[in-house]
Amino acid sequence: MGDYISQSQDEEELPPRPMPLVPPLGFAMVVPGVYRSGHPLEINFPMLEKLKLRTIVYLADQEYAEENIQWCARSNIRIFHQRIANVREPYLDNNPAAVTAALKVLLDKRNHPVLVHSNKGKHRVGVLVGCMRKLLQRWSLAAIHAEYGRFAGEKGEADLEFIELFDPGLVVEKEWAPAWVRV
Repeated sequence: MGDYISQSQDEEELPPRPMPLVPPLGFAMVVPGVYRSGHPLEINFPMLEKLKLRTIVYLADQEYAEENIQWCARSNIRIFHQRIANVREPYLDNNPAAVTAALKVLLDKRNHPVLVHSNKGKHRVGVLVGCMRKLLQRWSLAAIHAEYGRFAGEKGEADLEFIELFDPGLVVEKEWAPAWVRV
């Protein structure tokens, strides 16, 4: 039979375990330097620090959480808050001016790496990413619909229609455009 050895507390202890890296809800890389997610919580900050973010684009009509503002200040991360309400057909539509402003942030590689998030990272982020895919990467609408569906589920007809019709006439400054832009 084998020996049973018990280590007393006086003996050498094991080093502490590193904290696990926990991504925010719905976290994914969109393209190199651009990430998407739901609203980050304090438990997500160590993982997000590994990305060396320069910018956060927050798409919501609520104020940004104070703990996130303080973390961004400590981490030297700029916050671009675009006030976009949840689309509720037929009463609330997507905000074209806010989507255009957010796209301009993504179009400038000096803002990268950037995290785009809303509360759950589904519909509002899905609209922005869908518009980016259509206007800046020339994806097919079928591929955009499929990606939107993977993150937001099957509801979102108004969002998909907005993506299809949205064309703000963005001007791409080639000097600052990320390598993934195809215009």
